[in-house]
Amino acid sequence: MNQYLVLLRGINVGGKNIIKMADLKASFEAMGFSNVITYIQSGNVLFQSEEKDKASLTDKIEKGLSKRFNFEAKVVVISQKELAAIIRDAPDEFGKDEKKFRYDVIFLKEPLTPKEAMKSVSTREDVDTAYAGKQALYFSRLISRAAQSHLTKIIGMPVYQNMTIRNWNTTTKLLALMEGQNG
Repeated sequence: MNQYLVLLRGINVGGKNIIKMADLKASFEAMGFSNVITYIQSGNVLFQSEEKDKASLTDKIEKGLSKRFNFEAKVVVISQKELAAIIRDAPDEFGKDEKKFRYDVIFLKEPLTPKEAMKSVSTREDVDTAYAGKQALYFSRLISRAAQSHLTKIIGMPVYQNMTIRNWNTTTKLLALMEGQNG
């Protein structure tokens, strides 16, 4: 069995597309996935499947969720190996000073590449730092000046429809949960 993480975009944000995690879990089980676990309310679903083709999984999940919850579901599907690489490949010092910085991983919906996505990412000097990794973008901002961050500018851009953001703690916790299921 292959271990996957699905990150849903745009649910339970600002009162839109409200989905209970129990209903989300049940819909994944109804689609035939096993060992389904949801983590916090922002649309993180871990599951196992014999399917190896991520494009096929993405299509199946988006269609299933769109039909079940009556909205245009967009998801990013990540294998356990890919998530481990995203965390391992983070820039040096990323996630290391949580008293001074907020750290986010910007996950990309294929076929969007980090190189292409970075063209739309602006940073505010002395506040934000953004890095393009092999599979994701890494964004940090000073907590003391977070209101001046350009991260919110990304959210308003068309390219954001092919991105979803998770904070560093959530990202690392999701990998720990995946590893725990395989352990």
